[in-house]
Amino acid sequence: MLGFLVALAAGFAATGLDETLGRPTARALAPHIVVEPGEMKLLTFMLTMLIAALVLAVFDYESLIGFMLGGILGWFANRIVAAARTALDKNRAA
Repeated sequence: MLGFLVALAAGFAATGLDETLGRPTARALAPHIVVEPGEMKLLTFMLTMLIAALVLAVFDYESLIGFMLGGILGWFANRIVAAARTALDKNRAA
């Protein structure tokens, strides 16, 4: 459960860390690896999940399914909440 919650938070945080984490890393990698503009969000997500995995390694957490599920749900959290609100509003209006 701890891994799920940490990954959920990391996945959610990754949606807003492009400027603070992704772009500086891409600039540091620029002499060796070219990061395309469309890959910036993926790079940020990967780095954020790596940081979350390192935090969980300190606690000897080993459940990968909970970790990955939390990260995916965290990444799409805003869209999931918006879809749920839309569905609830349609049900209330009907």
